[in-house]
Amino acid sequence: MASARFFRSTVPHGFRENYTVSTPIFHTMGTEIPSLGGSRFLSEDLHRSSYASVELAVSNEKETMQNLNDRLGSYLEKVRILEEANSKLEVQIREAQEGGSPEVRDYSRFETTITQLRKEILEATLANAQIVLHIDNSGLALEDFKTKFESELHSRENVESDIRDLRKILDGTNVSRLHLENDVETLNEQLITLKKSHKEEIAEMHGQIAQSGVQVEVDAPKGQNLGQIMEEMRAKYEKIALENQAELKAWHESKIEVVQVQVTESSAALKEARAQSQEERKRMQTLEIELQTQNGLKASLEGSLEEVQLHCNMQIQQHNTILLQREAELKELRSTIQKQMQDYSILLSLKVELEAEIETYKKLLDGGEEPTSNQLRINLMNIRY
Repeated sequence: MASARFFRSTVPHGFRENYTVSTPIFHTMGTEIPSLGGSRFLSEDLHRSSYASVELAVSNEKETMQNLNDRLGSYLEKVRILEEANSKLEVQIREAQEGGSPEVRDYSRFETTITQLRKEILEATLANAQIVLHIDNSGLALEDFKTKFESELHSRENVESDIRDLRKILDGTNVSRLHLENDVETLNEQLITLKKSHKEEIAEMHGQIAQSGVQVEVDAPKGQNLGQIMEEMRAKYEKIALENQAELKAWHESKIEVVQVQVTESSAALKEARAQSQEERKRMQTLEIELQTQNGLKASLEGSLEEVQLHCNMQIQQHNTILLQREAELKELRSTIQKQMQDYSILLSLKVELEAEIETYKKLLDGGEEPTSNQLRINLMNIRY
């Protein structure tokens, strides 16, 4: 009858739990083995060979367990190092997810500069808008002044045209006055001539009457009084001459009064036109000076506007450069965080796999089934260092 006894081997220090390997060793108790022909010597030889093979197996088992124990210790040390690295990565990832950035990538020191630059851009934009509004107002005022200038120029041209017409009327009135004066002188000369011829005719008639009176007194009977007749005729002609002279004088005086009224009116209109022309000339000079001032102000404002626009464009370019740099740094930071996340995912999967291997190893150590050296070797070969 075959019996079995177990050789208990304790695992050296390094395992988390003590592991005992029990190996069955078979020997004979003096009983003959039928298959071997019942030879006692053969049984003893078999017992010695079995015991030697068991001792060899136990020795190999100890070496294997020692090797496995060393490898397991190294594995656990690497697991501890990886867990510490994993903890550090978790802290860094948690800080990155909570919004905190590394001290090297801290952009808070640029916030004051960016705020100041934005404020300057806003102020420059407002100043630019005010300058543009002032230029527009100046343009509108310039257009208004141009309209007023054209209106005043048109009024001046009308006044000058009226002055020319009045001068023509005045010249015509002067010519008419000269003609009338010539006519008056001619009429006076004619009157003097008529008076002279009248006196000559009267004298001649007196002579003829005197001669004819002698003959009448001799030959003819006594007739009418010729002196009386002559006096009547002379009174009649003098009356006619006085009437003509009075009519001519009245006509001449009326014409002179009309001409004088026209000349007075023309002189007043001419004086008023000259005063208005001088006033319009002064006003036009004032408008020209103001127009030149507005043109100078417009040119100055346009120059200031160009300088402000150039300054704003330079600041915008600088800000765009800063923004591009910040975007590049942000992109690099995101790439770094993504790489760390990938490393974290790899380490996390490795940790899960290692925990699964450790759990499997614990089950093998704590389970009812005793693991063999081949099973331990296979499990440890699956572990990734």
